[in-house]
Amino acid sequence: MYDLNLTLSHVPAQPDMEIREITIGALLREKAAAKPYAEALVEIRQDGTEGRRWTYGELLKDAQRLALALSTRFAPCERLVVWSPNNPEWVLMEYACALSGLVLVTANPAFQARELAYVLEQSDAVALFLVNEFRGNPMGRIGDEAVTDIAAIREVTDMESDALFAKGTRPPALPIVAPYDAAMIQYTSGTTGFPKGAVLSHQGLVNNARFYAERCGVTAATTWVNIMPMFHTSGCGMITLGCLQAGCRIVLVSLFDPVIALDLLEASRADRILGVPTMVVALLDAQEANPRDLSALKLVNCGGSMVAPELVRRVHALMGAKFSTVYGQTEYCPVITLHHLSDSIDDTCSTAGQPVAQTEVSIRSVGDNRAVPVGEIGEISVRGPCVMLEYNDNPKATSETVDAMGWLHTGDLGRMDTRGYVTVTGRVKEMIIRGGENHFPAEIENCLLEHATVAEVAVVGLPDPKWGQVIGAFIRGTEPLDKAVLHAHCRANMSPQKTPNVWVQVEGFPLTGSGKIQKFVLRDRFFAGEFAEL
Repeated sequence: MYDLNLTLSHVPAQPDMEIREITIGALLREKAAAKPYAEALVEIRQDGTEGRRWTYGELLKDAQRLALALSTRFAPCERLVVWSPNNPEWVLMEYACALSGLVLVTANPAFQARELAYVLEQSDAVALFLVNEFRGNPMGRIGDEAVTDIAAIREVTDMESDALFAKGTRPPALPIVAPYDAAMIQYTSGTTGFPKGAVLSHQGLVNNARFYAERCGVTAATTWVNIMPMFHTSGCGMITLGCLQAGCRIVLVSLFDPVIALDLLEASRADRILGVPTMVVALLDAQEANPRDLSALKLVNCGGSMVAPELVRRVHALMGAKFSTVYGQTEYCPVITLHHLSDSIDDTCSTAGQPVAQTEVSIRSVGDNRAVPVGEIGEISVRGPCVMLEYNDNPKATSETVDAMGWLHTGDLGRMDTRGYVTVTGRVKEMIIRGGENHFPAEIENCLLEHATVAEVAVVGLPDPKWGQVIGAFIRGTEPLDKAVLHAHCRANMSPQKTPNVWVQVEGFPLTGSGKIQKFVLRDRFFAGEFAEL
């Protein structure tokens, strides 16, 4: 824990770790030279069976072979879209693109043709790498449809075929790649609208993963079961590159299934896992139904949103592991704050932790962009070596997000205590203005999560002719909900004006690929008449 005593909501960059000027490819070469025979990657197929394995030496050999093949087909800096579920080929593409100076563009395997075409066009991609099918989604057919009218696409390649390593007409050569060069384009989750492509550098991704792994206590002896999607910075950045720093083992799960994941945690004696809250809940339910020996598990890390205290208590009780929350944003590669392993349960439940190393965080006034006093709510802003290079082909959005002083404005509201611990309170754009008074959804959500009948909740501002907006609570319950009981709970724990006006019970939530609730979809579906009020 950093020893701070703040009066303003501003944590200077903490220099407890160095900033390395290194590329992803150079880091892989470095680790393969140091630990050529250490196990690096284990494939887990969709049915839970074990597939192929790689040592670090083997991983570098295959990545270099693929990089040389790509160099005969593409020029440095060209963009390639990878559209695939988790598989070893995804990892090889990540490293091969890094080695050959190509920019990897990620795409959610759940995309349909229109969504995929948008990413292909917006990123200026020249090729699409995919699998033919995933979870009933005919990706080969959809891919062919998506590229029909995109003249720039020169190649559509099945990643699981020999065509992946095919030779082109250019002479094979690996260029010099610089740490500040673009490594990836990651599209924002789209919780409030159309996604933007964040261009991320080698240095940003490598260092952010280092800071994350160090805070999580990752060592060479770590085994990490990766259930997070590779198309998101959590999978390809935090976990893949975080474990690379330590030279430890990743068990790569193709498709998240709580039963399979628990079996793997037990069989592999894994000590680390990261999931979004819905994944963690599913793991806990499956563990409660059929307990496994999870004595090797040391940390359950959770990202995506604040969690209910009951969830933390269940992790301790059912899994015997520490729990920590990570807060981040794609535009920062992505980790901004994270708990320390020594943090108390109270801090774990009520905050998102302290900034990671070399990361400057400030809570700033939305009006005049000044740091606010400790305890006041403002916009969470971050500055440091992991800030994105830009939004691809969108200078207006870039300048609106990264100001002249280098502050990346997250769009998230939050507050900071005297120790520099950050609590996320909502989104700037999600702030509900009812009758001229500001309300923060996260505060109301956290209150409702304390009630035993509430499993998950999303609080949304709904347009209203009289008040401007009213407060809507969309709740997944542990049992049928009683509006009067929940209303009384809110009145007993918050001022009356914060009590929701509209109550809706839902079976589930529309989610982004990274597991975040799409509140704008809830709002649209409500006004389309798809939900009935309690």
